Amino acid sequence: MACQVQLILAIFAALLAALPFLSLNSFPIRRLLYPTCRCFPGEPCWPSDESWDAFNKTLGGKLIKTVPIGAVCHTNQSFVPYDAAACAELQAHWNEADTHVSSPSSITAPFFADQSCDPFAPPSSPCSIGTYVQYTVRAAGASDYRATIEFAKSNNIRLTIRNSAHDYFGKVTGAGAIAIWTHHLKDINVFDYASKHYTGKAAKVGAGVSMSEISQALKQQGLLAVIGNAPTVGVAGGYTQGAGHGMIASRHGLAADQVLEWEVVTAGGELLTASPSKNQDLYWALSGGGGGTYGIVLSMTVKAHPDEPTATAFLQFNSEGISTDLFYETIATYLHNTLAITDAGVGSIFQLSSAYFAVVPILGLGKTKEKIDELVQPTIDALTSKNIPFSYESTQYNSFHDAYAATTVETPVAFGQLGGRLPPRSDIEFSTTSFTGALRTIAEKGGLISGLSFNVSRMPDVPNSVLPGWRRSTISLVTGLIWNNTDWNANLEAQRIISEEFIPEIDRVSQQAPSSYMNEAAAREPNWKSVFFGDNYPELLRIKKKYDPSGLFWARTAVGSDTWVEGSDKRLCRT
Repeated sequence: MACQVQLILAIFAALLAALPFLSLNSFPIRRLLYPTCRCFPGEPCWPSDESWDAFNKTLGGKLIKTVPIGAVCHTNQSFVPYDAAACAELQAHWNEADTHVSSPSSITAPFFADQSCDPFAPPSSPCSIGTYVQYTVRAAGASDYRATIEFAKSNNIRLTIRNSAHDYFGKVTGAGAIAIWTHHLKDINVFDYASKHYTGKAAKVGAGVSMSEISQALKQQGLLAVIGNAPTVGVAGGYTQGAGHGMIASRHGLAADQVLEWEVVTAGGELLTASPSKNQDLYWALSGGGGGTYGIVLSMTVKAHPDEPTATAFLQFNSEGISTDLFYETIATYLHNTLAITDAGVGSIFQLSSAYFAVVPILGLGKTKEKIDELVQPTIDALTSKNIPFSYESTQYNSFHDAYAATTVETPVAFGQLGGRLPPRSDIEFSTTSFTGALRTIAEKGGLISGLSFNVSRMPDVPNSVLPGWRRSTISLVTGLIWNNTDWNANLEAQRIISEEFIPEIDRVSQQAPSSYMNEAAAREPNWKSVFFGDNYPELLRIKKKYDPSGLFWARTAVGSDTWVEGSDKRLCRT
């Protein structure tokens, strides 16, 4: 068989030599030679340097050739000179989001860099582009989207979509890929919006606007939007497209519930508006059905709500000095307490390890300090009656934005691997002891646990593709293990533990089929279609095929992604 393939290729080469009007760079010829895979660097089909230069000119100089930021830590590379001081500086700031957000190619999930140019590896270790994208387009508008789409299609090159690089699945990178970088689309326009379903203030934000940027813009006008707890995350990217939770979700709903319109460029290069009255199927899919697969979002228009006084509270107690049983009994009291807290329109975040339990914070939009104290009182009473030392502090702020700035810190990135679940409310309401027992098992195995509590059971006025599990749940639960910068095998074992021990422990005590926030889940989730999309998957796939029939847009665990697979060299090929 191998000899036959070689013979066929030799015949094609001879034809090309005999017919000068044909070229190996001709798309039909490449599809004959490489029918099932995206073109890969080093292959005859890969564009020449002259082709890349010409493409860059059409973009007005917006094409960026990848230089891995970890290259300064390596002697065995030709990107930049080795610099021990610069390497030490990079290592010191590696877990800060800005390190990766400001880069056109770096990623926040180190596993998907596949040890290429790893800043913590020995200086003499290999350093190549590897799984990083080959080039990035610093997009400034729809014309850059279209030009990049056309170049990728005509050259059969893998295309990926990159915003802020906050991503636990490596969706923003890919071996042999070109990335459209939406991060610099920063326009924010606040205006009066009127439609059949909504009349009021709205904010139209470019695809690259971050949580902190929309917060600052709306603060000046006495407004707010539903945002999450990581200030540098892009609002219109995978966050909103994947549902998007946050501290005021109990009051106003998920981020996807806020969307009034999308501007999106399709795989065919068409700029569409998707709303409840235009291209309704695309609007439905983008509003909760996951990012990076139906089209490339240019902007998003969302509801802007009035700002209000906001109260917060922090609570912590430790396991030291009390029995383990008592420690988890008190945690169970708090978890049950969160039902009343979220039903009152308040959100909260807790953190749990075998050593401590902390609520950081509880946040009530439109609530007074006294109301927050009242809501938390059942947990305070339990701590007091059991003589458990604890710390508690509540604060009143004049606005949500002041509370957000005071209580929100940038989550470290590139430091852990995780898995997640959206346990149904019934697990907390009727099986609190069993549920807490599962958390105890995970914590005693060294797992770190976090949960964002909410109540988003109220359906939005306009249907969207948010995973139904969100409406039944009351906690977005995440559990994980710390990333080991120097032991690759330990990280692989951590992935196994999360997927085969931690998450199954939660599923074991649950009353319903598992669901998970698609942005905060295990990279090895075997049942990702049902766990991330539920019964929406077949319709989402139909819409995917309608707007991207050739499968140009690909991302791990995105709708339709199982029609492609990464090989041992990470090249993308059809299954």
